[in-house]
Amino acid sequence: MSIEVEHISKTYGNQKALNAVSFKVNKGEIVGFLGPNGAGKSTMMKILTTYIEASDGVAKVSNFDVNTASKEVQKRVGYLPEHNPLYLDMYVKEYLSFNAGVYKVEKSRIDEVIALTGLTPEAHKTIGQLSKGYRQRVGLANALLHNPEVLILDEPTTGLDPNQLIDIRHLITSLGKEKTVFLSTHIMQEVEAMCDRVIIINKGEIVADKTLKDLRDEKVQTVIVEFDYRVEEAFLLKLPKVTKVENTFDFIYEITFSTTEDMRSHVFDFAHDNQLKILQLNQKNASLESLFRELTS
Repeated sequence: MSIEVEHISKTYGNQKALNAVSFKVNKGEIVGFLGPNGAGKSTMMKILTTYIEASDGVAKVSNFDVNTASKEVQKRVGYLPEHNPLYLDMYVKEYLSFNAGVYKVEKSRIDEVIALTGLTPEAHKTIGQLSKGYRQRVGLANALLHNPEVLILDEPTTGLDPNQLIDIRHLITSLGKEKTVFLSTHIMQEVEAMCDRVIIINKGEIVADKTLKDLRDEKVQTVIVEFDYRVEEAFLLKLPKVTKVENTFDFIYEITFSTTEDMRSHVFDFAHDNQLKILQLNQKNASLESLFRELTS
């Protein structure tokens, strides 16, 4: 097991950032760690990378306890934090050479990670001259220097343009064939493109831990209906298995049901029985974004 987290809690004063969080990540998995701002994502990643200690619980990386064997964990983890700390006055190759010395890795590895992360055209510049996207690549190159078993990436695609996004997405996907990748992001398309599995955290607690397929197939369906006049949302809540009704525009409503059954016939029958005229009736495909909103709202 690459990452094992058992009942991890973290308290800052009176605020509980993590509350008895437990999950496991297997070798070779690319797992997306999702949650709204303040949910506890970065705190969990800092605990796994030995930057901070948990208030309670046990966390292991590559079978080494993050508290009692922190040096062993650091040897096996590559970490790209959300706020990528860089020496802006240093040249790209100079910065990586400095860190290679810290990690005690061969100098030849510097050229390898520069090529791997697409930094070759910018390697002659100081980091301060680079765009935000290229600075992010420097951070990723640094995380890869010592060829770690586990990559923990906090918002790795921040600041990248669409072309850079595709390059880094391919890189992370290819790295996931040999390494364990645990990443957080707010870009749902990136999760759908790269990840095998999603863990969603909200207010310091895990609210979902499933493969993308299982998450999409589970319980949620939204029907879009348009009537010829305004209908009270409370009236539509009388429909079977309905969890939410939202008036999105004029006489158009999005009705969310807690089932995978096609509910359009039920909406049609309900409208007919209550003398409501339907102008349009469609099923909305569930997206990871809509599932995320439902689980964290």
